[in-house]
Amino acid sequence: MPKNSKVTLAPSKEAVTESVADLLALEQPMDYKSSQMSMGLSPGAAAPGKGLLPSPDADGEDGRPSWNNKMEYILAQVGFSVGLGNVWRFPYLCQKNGGGAYLVPYFILLILIGIPLFFLELAVGQRIRRGSIGVWNYVYPQLGGIGVSSLMVCGFVGLYYNVIIGWSIFYFFQSFQFPLPWAECPMRRNGSQAIMEPECEKSSATTYFWYRQTLNITSSIDDTGGLNWRMTLSLLGAWIIVCLAVVKGIQSSGKVMYFSSLFPYVVLLCFLVRGLLLKGATDGIAHMFTPKLEKMLEPQVWREAATQVFFALGLGFGGVIAFSSYNKRDNNCHFDAALVSIINFVTSILATLVVFAVLGFKANVMNEKCVVENAEKILGYLNTGVLSRELIPAHINFSHLTSEDYSEMYGVIKTVTEEDFPQLGLDACLLADELNKAVQGTGLAFIAFTEAMTHFPASPFWSVMFFFMLINLGLGSMIGTMTGITTPILDAFKIRKEILCVVCCIIAFFLGLLFVQRSGNYFVAMFDDYSAGLPLTIVVFLENISVAWIYGTERFMQDLQDMLGFRPYSFYFYMWKFVSPAILVVLIVATVIEMAVSPAGYNAWIEAEGSERFMNYPPWALGMAYALILAALLPLPIVFIARRFNLLSDGSNKLSVSYRKGMMKDISNLEEQDEQRFILGTGPNEAPSPSPAHRPYLGPGGAQEMTNTSYGTSTKTGYQNIGSPESQL
Repeated sequence: MPKNSKVTLAPSKEAVTESVADLLALEQPMDYKSSQMSMGLSPGAAAPGKGLLPSPDADGEDGRPSWNNKMEYILAQVGFSVGLGNVWRFPYLCQKNGGGAYLVPYFILLILIGIPLFFLELAVGQRIRRGSIGVWNYVYPQLGGIGVSSLMVCGFVGLYYNVIIGWSIFYFFQSFQFPLPWAECPMRRNGSQAIMEPECEKSSATTYFWYRQTLNITSSIDDTGGLNWRMTLSLLGAWIIVCLAVVKGIQSSGKVMYFSSLFPYVVLLCFLVRGLLLKGATDGIAHMFTPKLEKMLEPQVWREAATQVFFALGLGFGGVIAFSSYNKRDNNCHFDAALVSIINFVTSILATLVVFAVLGFKANVMNEKCVVENAEKILGYLNTGVLSRELIPAHINFSHLTSEDYSEMYGVIKTVTEEDFPQLGLDACLLADELNKAVQGTGLAFIAFTEAMTHFPASPFWSVMFFFMLINLGLGSMIGTMTGITTPILDAFKIRKEILCVVCCIIAFFLGLLFVQRSGNYFVAMFDDYSAGLPLTIVVFLENISVAWIYGTERFMQDLQDMLGFRPYSFYFYMWKFVSPAILVVLIVATVIEMAVSPAGYNAWIEAEGSERFMNYPPWALGMAYALILAALLPLPIVFIARRFNLLSDGSNKLSVSYRKGMMKDISNLEEQDEQRFILGTGPNEAPSPSPAHRPYLGPGGAQEMTNTSYGTSTKTGYQNIGSPESQL
């Protein structure tokens, strides 16, 4: 003992313990699900000995389920983030925005906004152990509407996303026949003659099967056409599958993820190997990765890259937060954020290789078909004397005509018959023209890719594999979407998750009947364009502001250090504080400008023409589109105003069950330590500190710790809701 030290007994001992006990005694008995925050601490974060911290098993005390193992959790996050967009959106953007050059802005923006914001959502979900509503009520109650908006967007997206799974289920079962039903145009009787279906003849067999035999689509959004019973049954099957996958929460969905997350990679690798063996596959891949560097200077390319990064990781939906909330608090979510983001990026590259290998093969097939058809025209012109045989180079053999021979012959004819050439109706049949036909979304999956597979040997097998892959990709995303809906509700209300999941799926099925009308595809496009884009961008921007500017970046970094056991790189500090908010503001402004400048409409299928035509939305449909945006964003101002004027409780006086149990245990620990110190005659400066010298916690509204000094140690007993921004770094 130092010479100058004195044996003293702090007079505030009883006051401290009594004030904490009184605080807990005033709390009403409550279930953890009604709590809006959970403040247990990560195991091992305290100094050695018994400190004022929840017990090490606090993660299990609140009754919250947890992942069986780390693999289930990673697969769930991968399954949620890797979805249909990786297969039919990313390859299209690559082709449209400069091929290999597009990968540069995409990767840069993945580093600047993708990984930091993904890490942020993982961290707050894991730290607070609540769904999206509980998390943002806890961080800053006045912006609690963030969680409600996330839930609304999840609902909108889930309604139409499962329709796409229903379409895939329909194609999956149609694939068990040879030849595939979309391989050839159907014939119909006209008296004693069999003629090709005119609508199919004007388009193609795969296009006709999609629009007429699958969707049986009307020619405008005004004509609903009634329910399509085949699509209705497919949608019912899709919701039954989703319900079975999520009915037990993460206990059931975690098992499903082993298959639904891994199987698509098996299929993609099989398609890549098969595609590389096809004629023309290298042409497609070379066309895809040939960089057009001038495209990198166009702002539109960067805007679309930022949007794709944003949605590829599932930011703002609430699914990322919900999945992370079932983790233990000492889980290394920084590693998870980097790992899942990289897997997502690599998957997009893999899918792009597969798509362009197959489309390169398809382009070669279509180019050869074009050469044969135009060579027959030229032969006809030669036989009728319209063209002179002297125009045909001597080495060209019409029996074995190559694309190069046709191009040479086409060039000679075009040069010699310059004035009369347009009347001949000859096509150039360039491979590059076929490769430049950019398709995305349903056009890629249900038309272009299906047409390519009709030329595969054993085409039914590959078709079954492809659509089973789409079902699993969609299922993984739907599990995350449904978890983003059910987790906040389960946190707020005492209800069995099985009942909640079943009720949600039944309601969603009946609401989804809107999309299985004959005009349903137009509503799918409307929801895809309006229900998620702008609202989600605003939601993630407010998430970033809540943590970085209202709660405080430095305090959040300290929380992460306490939780993870190490301090994240300063890179994240500057990304969260400055770079990510600035990029999100630019993205929001660009999205609003694009919506204002671009005409609001849809691509209608015109049966008589056998082609699509752009049509403007009628007033009622335009009102419905903007109502989707308004409905998703309305919770933000409503909750803000209600809590600003104390019309709605912010729940900041509630403590979770696990935290209260920990506090009661720690009071007992303090009393034991005091008795030991009194008996042994030790002073306050000699006893080990029961808690770290500095441990700020993520509290509601940028909460500040209230401290009581006992034995020279600052112990935290409550929170004062001050709602002030970060004051210093």
